[in-house]
Parts: sequence; C-alpha cells; structure tokens
Amino acid sequence: MAHLRIDQLRTRTHDGWLLELTRTHSTLHRNSSQPPLLIVPGYGMNGFIFGFHPRGTSMTRTLAESGHEVWTLNLRAQRGARALDRRAEPASLAAYALSDLPAAIATVIDATHQSDRRVVLVGCSLGGALAYTYLVHTPSAPVAAVIAMGSPLRWDDVHPAVRFVFGSPRLASMVRVRGVESMARAALPLAQLVPKLLLPYVNATHVDLSTGTHMIRTVEDPQPAVNADLARWITARDLVVRGVNVRAALKRVNLPLLVVVSNRDGIVPERAALSVLKAWGGTDVEVLRVGDPRTWWAHADLFVADGAPSQVFAPMAAWLGARF
Repeated sequence: MAHLRIDQLRTRTHDGWLLELTRTHSTLHRNSSQPPLLIVPGYGMNGFIFGFHPRGTSMTRTLAESGHEVWTLNLRAQRGARALDRRAEPASLAAYALSDLPAAIATVIDATHQSDRRVVLVGCSLGGALAYTYLVHTPSAPVAAVIAMGSPLRWDDVHPAVRFVFGSPRLASMVRVRGVESMARAALPLAQLVPKLLLPYVNATHVDLSTGTHMIRTVEDPQPAVNADLARWITARDLVVRGVNVRAALKRVNLPLLVVVSNRDGIVPERAALSVLKAWGGTDVEVLRVGDPRTWWAHADLFVADGAPSQVFAPMAAWLGARF
C-alpha cells in the first residue's frame, strides 16, 4: 500500500476544541476533480474503524483507490481531541453538528488537494443525523452530496434495548462511564465465545471477531449531554436542535443523497433510517439495502462485515463516481 498517503491534521472549533482529522489518498488513483469526502463517526465511536477492516479492504482505502481524497473526523472529547479553553462546550449533538462539523469542513476545504472546494459528507450512524443537522442550520453549506450509513432521523421504530437505555433524558444524562474501551477489551473473550451477546450490533457469523482488539480502538466513552440529547430525540421521535425540527427543515436541502441500510439493524431500524426519504428536499436519492433473510446484516456490519468492501464500500464509490 505504498501508494496510500495518510496524514493527520488538526482543526480548532470556535469554542476552543482542537480536533483530529486524518486524510487518506492514493497517489496512483486520485482524481483531483472530485470533491473530498469527510466521514463523520457515530455515537460512542471515533474514526479509527473507517481505516480498518478485519479481513478485507477498509472503507477509506476503497474510496481512496476509487480516486477520492478521504478525510475522517474525531469529534470533541474523542481520541486526539483537546479542550484549549475551560469554557469550551462539552460534547452534545448541537456542539458536534454546529461547531465540530463546520470547523472540520473549513479545514478540509482549506487543505484539500482537490479542485472541487466542496465536501461530500459521509455520516455513519449518528454521524448522518449530525450531517442533516448541520445542513438545515447552514443554508449555504459547501456540501456536494450526502451518504448516510445506518443513520436515524425519525424514531418511529426503536429497538427495546435502545429504548431501555435512552428511556429517560434525566437518567441518561446521569450515565458517566469512563474506560469503556478497556471494559470492552476485557469482555471480548466472552463475546467471542458467545457471539449472540453482540446482538443487535453485530452479526458475528460474517465478522472476524479475532481482530476485536483492533476494532475496539474505535470505542469512545459515552458523553452525558449526548445521552440526554438522544433520549429526548427518541422520546419525541423527531430531532430538534436549537429550536429547529431537523426532519421538517430538510425540505430545503436539495443535494444528492445515498441512504445505506442493513436489513436487520437493531440499533437503527430500517424505518428510522429511511424516514429521511420523505423529508429530503432533493430528487437525486438512492437507497442501498444490504443483507437478506439468509445472510442478514446488523448495524456495525456496514463497516466490518466480510462483505462490506464489495457490498457497501464499492457501491458507495460507484454512486459517487456517477456524480463527480
């Protein structure tokens, strides 16, 4: 992989957080006319997993070898992030979408090698909802397209385990857990012996759990304010950020959209992920469904399943290639 170039940059938010960005591109394949891609992570995860795959080619490598310049972002309070000011806001959905994302996008546009000075937002799980939120609050956003991977918008369908964890905003905000990565590492041997413990997050029949010690590097501690935000969202069904109903406001967004869904996603059920279709203001909208009754896909399988490179990453690259 000598043709891959990977470097790290920093971006500073307006309220004093220093965040980590990683850029990946291929010296053999890069098409300088395409807009750069910015991958936004989801709940309790950083961007590590996008550059790693247990048995195959990672998402960032697949996209880079398709000609794209690929950036991944770690949000505030995640790996590599540092608060430079005591008054810096803690992590929250609003801070992620309206402070971290604008800072990252500005840095990508400033530092990119590409001639197209817009970005394609690739939102993974919660990251897709952050992209939606950013767009409705930023009418002139320098965004060329959106890919939402297992991303909720309206919670008309909620898995019982998710409802249990986020059933009360007050209780959810009181959850303060540190060292989740270490706890996950300690629990990994049991999960490998009893793979059903990972449901509904992973279908272990097509994910190589022997590399779990590497995959765990993507795990981040839950943030109390984010937990409370999620609980309010799930209870109300619609996401409201700083007084704006994101679903209702998406009618003003006219961009190409690719929605990627797993057929048995227990974290973000298909109904929650596809709710964006009726809300979206643009007409260039496609859905990539992955999995069937025999080989079903769970939430994290979109990134780490054996078939992810061919069934998820390659179709994403093809969708992008047809537009840029």
